[in-house]
Amino acid sequence: MGGWSVFVTGCVWAILLLALFGDSLASAPEFDPYKVLGVSRHASQAEIKKVYKRLAREWHPDKNKSPGAEDMFIKITKSYEILSNEERRANYDRFGQMDENQNFARAPQGFRHFHDSFYFDESFFHFPRTSRDFTESKHLLHYNQYMNEVLPDSFKRPYLIKITSEWCFTCIHIEPVWKDTVLELEPLGVGIGVVDIGYERQLANHLGAHRTPSILGVINGKITFFHYSVVREHLRQFVESLLPQKLVEKVTDNSYLEFLNSWHEENKPRVIMFDVASNIPILYKLTAFAYKDYMRFGYVDMGLTETSQVVQRFNINTYAPTMLLFKENTEKPADVIQARGMKKQIIDEFVSNNRFLLVPRLVNQKLFDELCPVKQFHRRRKYCVLLVTGEGEQFVSVNEAFFDFASSNTKEVLRFAYVYQRKQQTLCDTLLKKDDTTPPQVILLERRSATGRVLYRTVTGGWNGSDDDKHRLHEQLELLQRDPSYLTHDAMLPELNNEFASMFLIQWINTAYDYLAQFYFDLLYSNWREMMPVLSLIFSALFILFGTVIIQAFSDSGEDKPAKQKATDSPKTAESSPGPESTSSRPPKKNFVEVTELTDITYMSNLVRLKPGHINVVLILTDASKQVLLRKFAKEVYSFSGFLSPAVLNPYRSVTSIPRSQTLHYSFLNVDKHSQWMDSLMESAPDARPSDCLDEEEEEEDTTSNKSDYTGHVLALNGHKKYFCLFRPVFTGEEAECSRWSDEDAPTAGPSKASRSRSSSRQKATTLEIHHKLDRLGLWMERLMEGTLPRHYVPAWPGLDTITPQK
Repeated sequence: MGGWSVFVTGCVWAILLLALFGDSLASAPEFDPYKVLGVSRHASQAEIKKVYKRLAREWHPDKNKSPGAEDMFIKITKSYEILSNEERRANYDRFGQMDENQNFARAPQGFRHFHDSFYFDESFFHFPRTSRDFTESKHLLHYNQYMNEVLPDSFKRPYLIKITSEWCFTCIHIEPVWKDTVLELEPLGVGIGVVDIGYERQLANHLGAHRTPSILGVINGKITFFHYSVVREHLRQFVESLLPQKLVEKVTDNSYLEFLNSWHEENKPRVIMFDVASNIPILYKLTAFAYKDYMRFGYVDMGLTETSQVVQRFNINTYAPTMLLFKENTEKPADVIQARGMKKQIIDEFVSNNRFLLVPRLVNQKLFDELCPVKQFHRRRKYCVLLVTGEGEQFVSVNEAFFDFASSNTKEVLRFAYVYQRKQQTLCDTLLKKDDTTPPQVILLERRSATGRVLYRTVTGGWNGSDDDKHRLHEQLELLQRDPSYLTHDAMLPELNNEFASMFLIQWINTAYDYLAQFYFDLLYSNWREMMPVLSLIFSALFILFGTVIIQAFSDSGEDKPAKQKATDSPKTAESSPGPESTSSRPPKKNFVEVTELTDITYMSNLVRLKPGHINVVLILTDASKQVLLRKFAKEVYSFSGFLSPAVLNPYRSVTSIPRSQTLHYSFLNVDKHSQWMDSLMESAPDARPSDCLDEEEEEEDTTSNKSDYTGHVLALNGHKKYFCLFRPVFTGEEAECSRWSDEDAPTAGPSKASRSRSSSRQKATTLEIHHKLDRLGLWMERLMEGTLPRHYVPAWPGLDTITPQK
């Protein structure tokens, strides 16, 4: 008993000592990028960049020979990497120092260095997450609620759902970012949900979420997981990526007439939004998704010169966003709203009040149900005036006359519509069989039940669009409103055909594509718990298939053996006359080099997600030099299509040779399309450019006309280890002197060599042909295969998602 009390007393003292000295133990000196660069926490990006350029020149190892110059240069570069990125800077300001491989910010003040094992904070014995705030509690989802409400509603708006639990300490770190994202996206119309995996295990299993924290999106009943760092901008981009790509059409002076005049084919009103923004606002995209079944949406960027005519045509005020809604009349909008701050409630009211054309065509049962609702006792009667007509030219004047009549009779109790007899044959036969009439005919009807029962009557005299027909129709409508018993016929209408439904084969292809895309996505991100049954089935089928083939092959060889022994007695004429049949079964070696273009589509697979040990050799070119440089590039690298030295992949690995076709890839990048990528890459690796260029770099920023020419540069990119080797082209009298420096010259180049190159360049009177830029590429490729080229490491690869507009 005494030993137990001593043990308890010792534990209490240990806890008290840790509580008293925990902060002092955790307060080790930290890396502060603001102190390294000597800037304040409120410094702008321009100030940070200016200070970085000055310090980089001062502490560059080529200029500063002091012992600590290299370490100081690394600190300066690391500080600039943190402060030049707004997301990383915001994370540092909020959470302090972060490790390079840490996805989330550090833990709150307390035992920070024990974060990987357990969590303590100032509350000490009070366990965190014992209660939820109101904003999260109202978003909690249950299985029945998800199946009955969220899943059907996902066809009108996307949902962003967080998977969490009471004891998820990592969830605490993303909580501030999650709250900010909810406050931003929920007012725009994005659905928000929170699933507690401890209480809703059935729902978590249905969603495929087996760990916390997890974030996923649901749209059109399809679940997509979020696999990037939890930053508000990333979550916003994730929600935008869930929406269909061609949801909103960009309209210009050349396309606005075609956009407006296509209302007849799609049977939908047109909405055009005018704003000064290159990217379509997410609020407008969400509205277009919610009303995609009723309207077609377009967007006009008023900041472009190719939209000036359409802005002037409709007299748009460029100082505030404007929305125009067009129906059958494309010359004049049916409704207009204009406001500096477009709110979701205003847009929803504007769009919902104009969902239908003035005289829409009945193309499916859903539209018929909304235009002509079933009569309810507590509501006012609504009658449907239906024109049964055709698509030929002889019906054009008849249809226009019916539209004119509907335009002058806009009572709420009347709904005008028309239907093509050829496309809705069963409906028209049901309505016209009693009177034995042929189109065009006008029918007055009232729906009495959801099963299809209607009361109707055909307008006497038919419909030819004359003034007498309009007068007669007007009289019968007045009579109907006074006496509902005027409708004398009773019928059961069949369900309407969906005129816009795709063919069964197209539906099957789309379903198969969605399934394969989801399979690839799950396999890519290793959702093994869901994928194991499918993978087991696939490997079992492959095993059975290959086993059958192997057994069949051995059995065939055993049967053919006696025949082969007999054949040895006959003269071997086949050996004396070699031909195509006697050649080896090995596939022939390619006599060409495959060079693919590096675009925003192939960028992730060819660089960012390149397998470990694979290298992509990228040629930088322009539209003008594309053909010449590609021909020269393919000629220079073709001789290296044999084997790649293992020193390139791992200098410490003893391997004889590795096939080039499996590890070395060739691509080219067009700087006319992606002009900022090379600048971003060179800024990420300051040691990739010579010290002489750092002196001139600040002057080049002030003169925008003097931009670096990267034509003819070649990069060897290792996407997995995030480094590259650089080849600079042979001087042809067109580049700046500092652009002639290359990785190949880095170990041996000195002041004397640089001066000799400058003096020799001045003596050249003529400019060499452009393909001579790659004359020394063969020597550089030999050093690449030997693994002796300098490597320039980057923190992350620049993005390639923006395309430079053509001037």
